[in-house]
Amino acid sequence: MLNIGDFANHGRVSVRMLRHYDAIGLLRPARVDPASGYRSYEAAQLARLNRVIALKELGFTLQQVRAVLDEQVDAAELRGMLRLRKAELAAAIAADEQRLGRVEARLRTIESEGNMSEHDVVVKPVPSVRVAQLAGVAASYEPKDVDLVVGPLFEELCRRVAEAGIEETGPSVARYEDVPNGDGSVLVRVCLQVGPSVKPGPYGFDVLDLPPIEQAATIVHHGSMDDSVGSFQALARFIEAAGYRSAGYARERYLETPEDTSKWVVELQEPVVRA
Repeated sequence: MLNIGDFANHGRVSVRMLRHYDAIGLLRPARVDPASGYRSYEAAQLARLNRVIALKELGFTLQQVRAVLDEQVDAAELRGMLRLRKAELAAAIAADEQRLGRVEARLRTIESEGNMSEHDVVVKPVPSVRVAQLAGVAASYEPKDVDLVVGPLFEELCRRVAEAGIEETGPSVARYEDVPNGDGSVLVRVCLQVGPSVKPGPYGFDVLDLPPIEQAATIVHHGSMDDSVGSFQALARFIEAAGYRSAGYARERYLETPEDTSKWVVELQEPVVRA
């Protein structure tokens, strides 16, 4: 028999944790001294302790662990629980990778502050074009919230346009504006350029002429949109230095969008007026 301290050392857990496992019925001592209350364990109980630790590290709750070890969960249910946990971990990893990308992008922006030439910015008119359009709402203008809306909207719009037998004739565009209720959410409109002969119809999307921009401060961003903070800030510095003020959110005109997002080429078009 092993006293609780030795059993804890062999199992690489704390005495406090063993007492908790005893209290909830997950791992009872083999013997409890009736006079002193000292707990003793058999070495064979280390196998159950190892299973407890392994299942905990997979993310199961202690209640789930007890159900599995006491065979209240059959093999099919356990496989389902493990598949669900695998999916949860994969989603968490993907979210962390996106978060890491945004942090790295912000660090690059900080390191390059003041190094981007204002000559990269061009003020020009943006003409009207006919587009197919779908709209959605993002919780905010932060990249993480916009990404959740823009990608799925473009996928759905591309599917509907293809089903309607309409061909794209130029770069796609995303544009934004504040939602009237003022809660910080943003109206997102994604657009595919189509020919001028395409008329509005019962397509499941709008067909309209995208409003022109009389004056837009524009810059061409190279790389993932997760890494676009520096380009947006270069626009802001130019607009202030050149005596303009912003007249709305920048449009994003996707010039090249290969599968590798680090090779994207996107023109940012921010409407401006003289300050």
